[in-house]
Amino acid sequence: MLLILVGPLAGSWLVTRPRIAWVLTAVSMLPLALLTLMPVDRELFARCEVRWQVPTLTGPESLANILLFVAPVLLAGVATRRPVLAALAGSGLSVVVEAVQAAVPAIGRSCDSGDWINNTIGAVIGGALAWLSLTVAARRKRRHGDFQEVSAFR
Repeated sequence: MLLILVGPLAGSWLVTRPRIAWVLTAVSMLPLALLTLMPVDRELFARCEVRWQVPTLTGPESLANILLFVAPVLLAGVATRRPVLAALAGSGLSVVVEAVQAAVPAIGRSCDSGDWINNTIGAVIGGALAWLSLTVAARRKRRHGDFQEVSAFR
């Protein structure tokens, strides 16, 4: 939960440094790719599980699926200054990951609609933190007399 406290402050610093934000976005995607697409040695009993239930944070896998998408969406939202678009892209990326897991059984991963729901929750949290970062940066600019536009809604 340190990310929720530090994220908006770091994000507001990155608002005027979009290149760094993009580099950090790419770096934050590495764990996501490794943890979702790296082949594992296990036998699949089902290729895809569809379940539409409210996620619970009782297991470490649910929390991990949420956290995987917070940082990349936060950073992409700051880099683009479009947090809603970044959150939608994060949810879309999760669909792609689940589709690859379903289509490529050789990696030993099975797709799960619950993972997509948890990833989307993480993307929404990341988008909200990006919006907060942009808001903090805009207020900071106004306070320092620089009226250059730094808007979360551009």
